[in-house]
Amino acid sequence: MDLEKAYDKIYRYTYFKLNDQAVAEDIVQETFLRFMEQRGRFSDYEMRYLYTIARNLCIDEFRRVKPEPLPDDYEQRNFYSGKSTEDIVMVREALSHLSVEDQELLLLRHVNKESVGTISNALGISRFALYRRLKAAENELRMRLEVEKNEE
Repeated sequence: MDLEKAYDKIYRYTYFKLNDQAVAEDIVQETFLRFMEQRGRFSDYEMRYLYTIARNLCIDEFRRVKPEPLPDDYEQRNFYSGKSTEDIVMVREALSHLSVEDQELLLLRHVNKESVGTISNALGISRFALYRRLKAAENELRMRLEVEKNEE
């Protein structure tokens, strides 16, 4: 496992869930600390285990405090490199109509490029259920993007 890539993926995941840079950084650090404590037992499932730890820490954080909305100056240059501002706005608008769970699935699969096995294990669902939910989320996003495009 490449530590930098793993850190970036876990950070994107926690930031997506929490919408707070400082708290996301803290949770990523705590995730890796907990991972290092148990590393010997989970060598074959490193990313799955990291996502599970991060997800549980995010849930704990939600219980502790309500998240604040994203600031207007939120930077997403790395995620949208090469895309026009119009396209970015259209994608963000289409994504906002999806459920948080569907947004999470799309982030893990397409942005973080995680395997189906890693995602299904991290979310505690079967591969079949994941394929079904992922396909539905992709179709919903496609439909929303077409609606956005036609409204222009």
